[in-house]
Amino acid sequence: MENLDLPPERAAGLRRAETLARKINLLLDVIMSESGKPYDYPAIRDGAQKAGYYLSRTRWSLLKSGKEQVVPEEALRAIAAVFDVDPEYLLQEGGKLPERVEAELELIRSLRRAEVRNFAARALGPVDPEALRAIAKILDETD
Repeated sequence: MENLDLPPERAAGLRRAETLARKINLLLDVIMSESGKPYDYPAIRDGAQKAGYYLSRTRWSLLKSGKEQVVPEEALRAIAAVFDVDPEYLLQEGGKLPERVEAELELIRSLRRAEVRNFAARALGPVDPEALRAIAKILDETD
């Protein structure tokens, strides 16, 4: 989004909202709830309440979509608690991914590589085992 015509404080607010939305959506894509399913609003709301903050459906929707708003520190801490990440991570434009997120992403990458290997093995039909090992090695090396 181009913020060239906006006052600096407004542009900063929009960047902050966009960063927060990007981080929240990454966490939603990567981290599963205790039930092993993706987080939905009721799980987020209940988790935030355990951390001492009531998160309305409207605020949650605005946060996920990157709409500029004043976000109370309590809300950030509660959301971070739900996903077990540092609240600062939610606002940093760059920086290192939390260890938990990095581990989940690596698991997803491994599962996808396994799917590609299985698909290739089925699509190629009877193939020399050495050729399958070579294909698997190439897939493992491309991250």
